[in-house]
Amino acid sequence: MIKSISFWSFPAGLKLKQIFQLAKDAGFEAIELTLEAQGEITLKTSAADLKAIRQAAEGAGLCVPTFATGLYWAEPIIVDGGKTNPKGVEILKKSLECAKALGAGTALTIPASVTSTLPYDVAYEKSIAALKKLAPVAEKAKVKIGVEYVWNNFLLSPLEFARFLDEVGSEWVSAYFDVGNVLRTGFPEQWIRILGSRISAVHFKDFRREIGTIPGFVDLLEGDVDWAAVMKALKSIKYEGAVTAEMMPPYPFFPQRLIEATSKSMDAILTL
Repeated sequence: MIKSISFWSFPAGLKLKQIFQLAKDAGFEAIELTLEAQGEITLKTSAADLKAIRQAAEGAGLCVPTFATGLYWAEPIIVDGGKTNPKGVEILKKSLECAKALGAGTALTIPASVTSTLPYDVAYEKSIAALKKLAPVAEKAKVKIGVEYVWNNFLLSPLEFARFLDEVGSEWVSAYFDVGNVLRTGFPEQWIRILGSRISAVHFKDFRREIGTIPGFVDLLEGDVDWAAVMKALKSIKYEGAVTAEMMPPYPFFPQRLIEATSKSMDAILTL
């Protein structure tokens, strides 16, 4: 498996070249870059700039196996009433473009969030329809659309998630599985076994059930994730891709310690 860390784990204000060096010095093999509203990778970033960013990462000894964005929270693909949001589609297409240019094989995607104005069944049906239309774009880019469960009241069980992907029916639409996100209501090792080969990317996070809210996300090895069971499950499905630590926010003081501590914890987990 490829030991990776998310861009979001680093303090705001650092340049990508600084982040690459910090990640490499801490012992990471890879980094997950992200599409942001502002910064070095945005909706307006050119192909030439993306090429330069990839060269800088590779120059630091890192690869970029996955790509993510938080822009879907404001602009999901499916919005109120089941309408397709052109801005959300634009974000996905740009994510695929960036991922391809950076050498990533999966681009994280959140198609919809269930709300009082977007019923569950409508979100389900419209998301499938939208992803079926976008799958050829992913195929052309040779980058998988990685759907992630992110406490958005949608795709709440591994059985449903697997069925959802099967109904989309494209090898280019997969699961971006987050270990910590599912711990509040389930067991990540069960999700991994059920989703199986549908998983194309993995986030490592830890979580304390007794807290049960956002503050329940804690440093790796400090929560309730059964890491031995998780690693056994990943090996059982022959997963060999990136496992990306998504640690946020960074420590307010000496933020580099989070990177160093996360690296050492991942080293321990990966021996299981």
